Amino acid sequence: MTDSEASQGTINFSGISIDVEDIINFLKREMLLKDVCQKLVSQNIIAQAAQDREITVMPEEIQAEADEIRYEQRLEKASDAIAWLTEQMVATNDWEAGIRNRLMAKKLAEHLFDREVEKFFAQNQLDYEQFVLYQIVVPYEQLAWEIFYRIEEEEISFYEAAHLYDIDERRRNFCGYEGKLYRWNLKPDIAAVVLSKPVGNIIGPIQTDQGYHLLMVADYIPARLTSTNRQEIIDRLFEEWLESELNYLLNS
Repeated sequence: MTDSEASQGTINFSGISIDVEDIINFLKREMLLKDVCQKLVSQNIIAQAAQDREITVMPEEIQAEADEIRYEQRLEKASDAIAWLTEQMVATNDWEAGIRNRLMAKKLAEHLFDREVEKFFAQNQLDYEQFVLYQIVVPYEQLAWEIFYRIEEEEISFYEAAHLYDIDERRRNFCGYEGKLYRWNLKPDIAAVVLSKPVGNIIGPIQTDQGYHLLMVADYIPARLTSTNRQEIIDRLFEEWLESELNYLLNS
């Protein structure tokens, strides 16, 4: 979309002229306009907060981020990038402005909450303990109990049973392996049961809308502050701050 199109109140889409007013009406009918407006107001809040704190984004930072996006999109030539942007109906200056806004938000988040991470982590340390979970889900309770007793009597291993009986193809291929999970990855009632059992114990059957579950924790991983969950904490605190600022502005 070009500036001239915007000034005329139209957008050219593959040779078809679309009125901006029609776009707004569409967003209204699809119940999307409020979300778009909230994002615009949030962007203004971030811009003002960054300005108040003298946070800026340098051209070379924008260029580095653009280069990273081009690499991810496999846009080796400048002409490839221009063609991609044209397909997305985005002008180069608008793309760069979007990159600048995202980098500004990231810098503001780090400025506001980088020093709060350790405190938040210490207060919520249980949430960052991980466990290696294996799971078998079958459609019938009788089958679940049969598998449970066979594993208990060592007629078959948990991994073999998952490979043979689980309803999910991915879990069958991985012998029931669900991955390294946090307690909040599970429903609270299931997490309470799972985390109360020693490593290697079979848990269940537990009924859900998916079927009957047998679970086994293979290992517990103590909580530690990594670069990944450090960023997750900053993002979480920033989102809460932004929501609070938005609500204050809308209700004042």
